[in-house]
Amino acid sequence: MKKNIKPLFFTLFIVCFMAIAQIGLSQAPLPPSDNGGNENRKPGGNTAPIDGGLYVALTLAAGFGVYKLVKVIQNRKQAAGN
Repeated sequence: MKKNIKPLFFTLFIVCFMAIAQIGLSQAPLPPSDNGGNENRKPGGNTAPIDGGLYVALTLAAGFGVYKLVKVIQNRKQAAGN
Protein backbone atom coordinates (compact mmCIF):
# COMPACT_ATOMS: atom_id res chain seq x y z
CA MET A 1 0.00 0.00 0.00
CA LYS A 2 2.84 2.40 0.79
CA LYS A 3 4.25 1.93 -2.71
CA ASN A 4 1.00 3.22 -4.19
CA ILE A 5 0.72 6.31 -1.98
CA LYS A 6 3.78 8.13 -3.34
CA PRO A 7 2.69 8.08 -7.03
CA LEU A 8 -0.85 8.96 -5.96
CA PHE A 9 0.31 12.05 -4.06
CA PHE A 10 2.59 13.04 -6.94
CA THR A 11 -0.27 12.75 -9.44
CA LEU A 12 -2.62 14.64 -7.14
CA PHE A 13 -0.01 17.38 -6.69
CA ILE A 14 0.47 17.76 -10.46
CA VAL A 15 -3.29 17.86 -11.12
CA CYS A 16 -3.85 20.46 -8.38
CA PHE A 17 -0.94 22.55 -9.65
CA MET A 18 -2.31 22.55 -13.19
CA ALA A 19 -5.83 23.41 -11.98
CA ILE A 20 -4.58 26.30 -9.86
CA ALA A 21 -2.43 27.57 -12.73
CA GLN A 22 -5.44 27.57 -15.06
CA ILE A 23 -7.54 29.47 -12.55
CA GLY A 24 -4.75 31.96 -11.89
CA LEU A 25 -4.13 32.69 -15.56
CA SER A 26 -7.76 33.03 -16.61
CA GLN A 27 -9.08 36.45 -17.54
CA ALA A 28 -12.50 38.00 -17.19
CA PRO A 29 -14.46 38.48 -20.40
CA LEU A 30 -14.41 41.89 -22.01
CA PRO A 31 -17.28 44.19 -21.06
CA PRO A 32 -19.92 44.72 -23.73
CA SER A 33 -19.68 47.93 -25.71
CA ASP A 34 -22.29 50.64 -25.26
CA ASN A 35 -23.27 50.87 -28.91
CA GLY A 36 -23.17 47.17 -29.79
CA GLY A 37 -20.08 47.60 -31.96
CA ASN A 38 -16.92 45.57 -31.80
CA GLU A 39 -14.50 48.08 -30.26
CA ASN A 40 -13.83 45.82 -27.27
CA ARG A 41 -12.69 42.82 -29.26
CA LYS A 42 -9.25 41.36 -28.74
CA PRO A 43 -6.56 42.29 -31.27
CA GLY A 44 -6.91 39.99 -34.24
CA GLY A 45 -10.26 38.69 -33.07
CA ASN A 46 -11.94 36.28 -35.42
CA THR A 47 -10.48 37.93 -38.48
CA ALA A 48 -6.81 37.05 -38.01
CA PRO A 49 -5.41 35.52 -41.23
CA ILE A 50 -3.89 32.07 -40.80
CA ASP A 51 -3.60 31.06 -44.44
CA GLY A 52 0.14 31.81 -44.77
CA GLY A 53 1.07 29.88 -41.66
CA LEU A 54 -1.31 27.07 -42.55
CA TYR A 55 0.35 26.61 -45.93
CA VAL A 56 3.79 26.51 -44.33
CA ALA A 57 2.68 23.98 -41.70
CA LEU A 58 0.99 21.73 -44.28
CA THR A 59 4.03 21.91 -46.57
CA LEU A 60 6.39 20.98 -43.75
CA ALA A 61 4.13 18.13 -42.64
CA ALA A 62 3.91 16.77 -46.18
CA GLY A 63 7.68 17.05 -46.62
CA PHE A 64 8.28 15.20 -43.36
CA GLY A 65 5.86 12.47 -44.43
CA VAL A 66 7.66 12.04 -47.74
CA TYR A 67 11.01 11.93 -45.94
CA LYS A 68 9.80 9.18 -43.61
CA LEU A 69 8.28 7.25 -46.52
CA VAL A 70 11.56 7.38 -48.46
CA LYS A 71 13.46 6.14 -45.38
CA VAL A 72 11.07 3.19 -44.99
CA ILE A 73 11.39 2.28 -48.68
CA GLN A 74 15.20 2.46 -48.48
CA ASN A 75 15.26 0.27 -45.37
CA ARG A 76 13.03 -2.34 -47.04
CA LYS A 77 15.23 -2.41 -50.13
CA GLN A 78 18.33 -2.90 -47.99
CA ALA A 79 16.67 -5.66 -45.98
CA ALA A 80 15.50 -7.42 -49.15
CA GLY A 81 18.97 -7.16 -50.68
CA ASN A 82 20.75 -8.78 -47.73
